[in-house]
Amino acid sequence: MRHIGILLFDGVEELDAVGPWEVLAFWTQTFPEDNYDVCLLSADGKPVTAAKGMLLTPHTSRSEAPDFDVFLHPGGRGARALMVDEQHLEWMRSLRAQVPLMTSVCTGSLVYAAAGLLADRPATSYWDSLALLAELDPTIEVRSQERWVDDGDVVTSAGVSAGIDMALHLVRRLAGEGRARQVRRGIQYDPQPPV
Repeated sequence: MRHIGILLFDGVEELDAVGPWEVLAFWTQTFPEDNYDVCLLSADGKPVTAAKGMLLTPHTSRSEAPDFDVFLHPGGRGARALMVDEQHLEWMRSLRAQVPLMTSVCTGSLVYAAAGLLADRPATSYWDSLALLAELDPTIEVRSQERWVDDGDVVTSAGVSAGIDMALHLVRRLAGEGRARQVRRGIQYDPQPPV
């Protein structure tokens, strides 16, 4: 079994975590033959209060989590504190050394940049944080127009709803285009913005 972890923390943007969770949980639970599972984790395994007040309960803690094949760091106002939390940044660096595929949604990429994980790479983030992404590490090739950027072992996505698109891209990458279409149909995701 291969494991996908989605990080939760106080101030996480709800859809940054829950959008990819919907995609990845639908995939892994509907198609167990693909041999992936997905879990939510927080640093201590305790519930977190998200940016708009949603209470989110993780499955596990950092210390009890399995070895991940894919790790997803969401954004949100709580990510700003994590950007300057040296313990958290060191954990990101240690994960980078062990996890084959590191991914982020929204301002999760700012945390990766602060940890030095995006040096000399293309990346994206929430539209209002692109300048800060470039400021954190001027070697980053900031891609302001892309919903997600796949740079092999690191995938970053733009803000909030872009995490759903990025998660579908992950399904396509890990299990094939046909499976990604099945998941997209299963969650009835076919965006046609009303404005």
